[in-house]
Amino acid sequence: MIKISDLKEGDFVLVNNEGTTMEGEVIAVDNVQKMAQVSTGENNEFWYEADALSAIPLSDEALKKINFQREDQPDGSVKYMKGAFRVQIERPNDFSNINFWYREDKRHVNQSIALHQLQNYYLNMTKVHLTAEVI
Repeated sequence: MIKISDLKEGDFVLVNNEGTTMEGEVIAVDNVQKMAQVSTGENNEFWYEADALSAIPLSDEALKKINFQREDQPDGSVKYMKGAFRVQIERPNDFSNINFWYREDKRHVNQSIALHQLQNYYLNMTKVHLTAEVI
């Protein structure tokens, strides 16, 4: 379950719709009703309560899906790049200790985060929402 107040338009989440789990994009948030409107495809937009939403864990697959480029480093770490934004992990597929930066703004998170949380960090640092579009 995700806290509705943590979501922003454009965030990617998982939706449980009558037993079927699908990826979707948040298109509106109603903090009063505690619901998020999520698009799971063409003309498929519905309002969901928090218990129907779950986070997409940050992973190599999730980053590649939103067009980050992976670069394996000589020291064994992995760097992901999208424009001037960077995400670096110490070991392949270990997203429990993450460094990310945009120009001079550097952040460190020592716990696993979800894709929508990375999108919110990205928005805070770049003032642009992180989408799947290629930069």
